[in-house]
Amino acid sequence: MIKLEHATKYVRMKGINKPIINDISFVIPRGKSVGLLGRNGAGKSTLLRIIAGILDLDRGRVVRKGKISWPLGFQGSFQGSLSGEQNVRFVARIYGVDTEELVAYVADFAELGAFYRAPVSTYSSGMKARLAFGVSMGVQFDYYLVDEITAVGDTNFKRKSQKVFKERLRDSDVIMVSHSPSTLRDYCQAGIVLEDGKLTYYDALEDAITAHENNMRR
Repeated sequence: MIKLEHATKYVRMKGINKPIINDISFVIPRGKSVGLLGRNGAGKSTLLRIIAGILDLDRGRVVRKGKISWPLGFQGSFQGSLSGEQNVRFVARIYGVDTEELVAYVADFAELGAFYRAPVSTYSSGMKARLAFGVSMGVQFDYYLVDEITAVGDTNFKRKSQKVFKERLRDSDVIMVSHSPSTLRDYCQAGIVLEDGKLTYYDALEDAITAHENNMRR
């Protein structure tokens, strides 16, 4: 379960603090994968980072019960001066998983070759994404947070990534941001629409997509 209690987050726009998330009290239960929809700039990525613990709220709190991933489309949590392997070792200690097992898994999965032992600051954005995705797949989470990315790399790597991700979701849920309704339909059953700082939950994803499309037409 993920619970928001009077959650408020401001962003600075043209010298004014605008509430991108405004006094939200909300529960995301276990058992259904959820698509997060909203117009550009609505705060979807910000909300994911708040749920992950990367960003703090200005008011309110987040209650997390379960193991929650970082946003899979976000690579800012890596320490650039450390190698990919060293970053993986750090993650293993934080999440309490077998270090050598995770190091070996990511080495095989991410296919970074010699770069695995090079500083992350030397990586391309695609290499960072592969490292982040590999680490995420190597740790079993209750919730996977996905921000516009489920696979990177060439066709074979994408196919492998999608296969492993769907295997993980047999026992886990996903909270996914995507502008592609077809992608959301592949992974999600329910939907949340973020509009004007407020969240509306829909038990059926199609209802959420319809509500979002109506918002966009207004």
